[in-house]
Amino acid sequence: MRRHGSAVTTAEKAQPASSRIGLGLRERNKIDKLRRIKDAARELFLSKGFDDTTTREIALRAGVGIGTLFIYADNKRDLLFLVANEELAETTSKAEASAGDDISCLQNLLSVFRHHYEFFGRQPQLSRLMLREMMFYEEGRQADQFRATRERIIRLVVSIMDQAKAAGMIRSSEDSGFIGWVAFCIYQVELRRWLATKPLDVDEGIASLRRALELFMRGLTPIESCFVVRRQHPKPVRSNR
Repeated sequence: MRRHGSAVTTAEKAQPASSRIGLGLRERNKIDKLRRIKDAARELFLSKGFDDTTTREIALRAGVGIGTLFIYADNKRDLLFLVANEELAETTSKAEASAGDDISCLQNLLSVFRHHYEFFGRQPQLSRLMLREMMFYEEGRQADQFRATRERIIRLVVSIMDQAKAAGMIRSSEDSGFIGWVAFCIYQVELRRWLATKPLDVDEGIASLRRALELFMRGLTPIESCFVVRRQHPKPVRSNR
């Protein structure tokens, strides 16, 4: 189903040139324009930086009109995610296929997250921009696809936790959805920390993530007094008069 006037489906975008022979000239032109826009946005974001790049520069580099550019993205932030959305969705599909019923909960999590570490590690400069801009990314025609992919990852992590509970690998009265959400949050923080290191080493990043996930899954074996939270009374505000 096509939306927002976008004339190219995900399947069409993924097709190599040799498989587009049967497409009409108009469809081939649309696919080519989209490719040029994505290439131009990637090149300029990497060479000039996201903040200093303008949508007009991207349109000029791609050889399209500014109106054509906005068929595919609502704004500059949307263009950033246009560059990565399709590949991120494909990476998530590979992650889903890697999860198994016959391996441990921790191995499933690490296998799933490794696919995404490898994806973000292939283009670290662009990935850092994406992670910075995704914080409050709610509007834009590319936002829906990005959020859908993110929700797929979260659901996958939750399903791994559900499977582990059903197999008796983990025992908790907490809802699997919340357990999975916490594991996903650990992954997000560790990924950001790893992307800030140089040079990037996927094995080192996964080792650090494993340490954090093991701590989460094993717990801290606290005593009861660890959970005491005293109510804080707000201090009265003094008037300057």
